[in-house]
Amino acid sequence: MQVQSNNSFAIVGCGLIGARRATFLPPGLLGYACDIDLEKAKEVANRYEGCMATDNLNLVLDDARVLAVNVAVANVSLAPITIEAVRHGKHVLVEKPGAISVQEFEEISAATEASGSLVRVGYNHRYHATFRKVRQLIQSEDLGDLMFIRGRYGHGGRPGYNREWRADPTLSGGGELIDQGVHLIDLARLYMGDFVEIDGHAATYFWDTQVDDNAFLSLRTARGQTAWLQVSCTEWKNLFSFEIYFKHAKLHIEGLGGSYGLERLYYYKMLPEMGPPETVIYEFPRGDTSWKLELDEFLEDIALHRMPVPGLKEGRKTLEIVEAIYRKSGYEF
Repeated sequence: MQVQSNNSFAIVGCGLIGARRATFLPPGLLGYACDIDLEKAKEVANRYEGCMATDNLNLVLDDARVLAVNVAVANVSLAPITIEAVRHGKHVLVEKPGAISVQEFEEISAATEASGSLVRVGYNHRYHATFRKVRQLIQSEDLGDLMFIRGRYGHGGRPGYNREWRADPTLSGGGELIDQGVHLIDLARLYMGDFVEIDGHAATYFWDTQVDDNAFLSLRTARGQTAWLQVSCTEWKNLFSFEIYFKHAKLHIEGLGGSYGLERLYYYKMLPEMGPPETVIYEFPRGDTSWKLELDEFLEDIALHRMPVPGLKEGRKTLEIVEAIYRKSGYEF
């Protein structure tokens, strides 16, 4: 479903993610590319007919033709720009983690209550082909009750990684936990719901930074289900692994495409006699469509004036866990 053609979108933050988001907008819908670095804004705007490059955020937000804004900036600026956009009556797709504190999520929520704007938090991993297939199998197969989840996510950085913005707590709000870790937490919450016991720690083992380069989490629901999660930027060989254990089966996702390897879903189905399970392997070699599917759903949110999921509630719940782990580990950001 598409919004009316006389309304336009704006990309605020024209780095890698903002530029990628722009490619999935319907033709003619991108009205502004905005970045504090005007040359970056021009690089994006020049690819789309009718798109204006600017380094003036007020120009974008004051334009009544702008219906929605994608906020794709450094973590520390996500919430402030989102709040300003919402106060101007714009709908917002804000990249994960959406904010750097629970308090900032409360401020965004207060602004949306006053304006009626919709805010979606960009957790695109939910839309990967493997996770869409997981949803289908959960609905169609007798997997039994969910028991626990084991998730691992990591990369190895690159020369100078410890001098990039993600390693600067004044810009990032934290390290690996608030970067890739929030994806694992969001996915675990998707299948398990709220966690009532939060344990674990974050640590800095390798990189010369003030932020964490590894985090280890043990999360439990009121029913006793457990999510054991690890994120790392000392993985050296990029890795994504997410295992969901049911009483009658196990679903194992590996890879995200690109340097993380081909997306695969392994469906291990327990047999009555137990022993080696019946195994079905699904492969998804056609590339990552998660960004487009997520943006399509945001357009549908707007057209139907439907509360986005994941939205502010989900983003806040994830950051509650991040903050708890940082407190336990002695990090103050």
